[in-house]
Amino acid sequence: MSEPVTIQDIYDLFRTSQQVAEQRSAALDHQLATFAAEAEQRSAAAEQRSAALDHQLATFAAEAEQRSAALDHQLAELAAKAEQRSAEADRRAAEAERRLARIERIAAQANQESARLGERWGQFVENLVEPAVIQLFQERGIGVQETYRRMKSKRPTAPMEIDIFAIDGDVAVAIEVKSRLARRDVEYFLEKLGRFKQSFIHFNDYQLYGAVAGIEIDENVDRYAYQQGLFVIRQRGDAMEIANDATFQPTTW
Repeated sequence: MSEPVTIQDIYDLFRTSQQVAEQRSAALDHQLATFAAEAEQRSAAAEQRSAALDHQLATFAAEAEQRSAALDHQLAELAAKAEQRSAEADRRAAEAERRLARIERIAAQANQESARLGERWGQFVENLVEPAVIQLFQERGIGVQETYRRMKSKRPTAPMEIDIFAIDGDVAVAIEVKSRLARRDVEYFLEKLGRFKQSFIHFNDYQLYGAVAGIEIDENVDRYAYQQGLFVIRQRGDAMEIANDATFQPTTW
């Protein structure tokens, strides 16, 4: 038979259970204290890290603000320099426009003076050539009796001006006068002779010859004009002469 359970046995079991519970509670309190200490340490470390991070952020912010201020200053300086340069460029552009306008006025005046001088010089050369024309061509067997200056046709389809025009009966000589005779002048005059009778239709039945005259004649231009069947009138001393030799056969237009 089993022994009966006494009150002492129950008390001893209670005491043992209480001791075990106290030991577990103490162990649990120790663990909690350890966890609390570790948590406090971690919190302190986190606060230190946070403080360090805040310091770094504050440092970065201060540096960024300084750099931004420096950049703003540089941009302000650049903007001021750009504005100065723009103002200077505007001033120079305005000055250039004034100079250009002045040059254009001077050029226009010079062109007008040149045109007037060219016209006076052309008239002077024509005054040298015209008085000699009748005698020169009569000596070549072309009996012209009359001369006309600046003979013009204003026909819309064939406008034209002939410097000197000499005629007699049904024979005429058209003369192009230049202070300096160049090949292009001869070529242009040949083209004019080709359409002369479209401009002056009442001379359609005339026997028309052509002549070029110049105080100065470019090299070989007189020979070119000769080959094209044109008379060449040039200055010789104080007089004018026909340069073509006696064997020359003029072209008839």
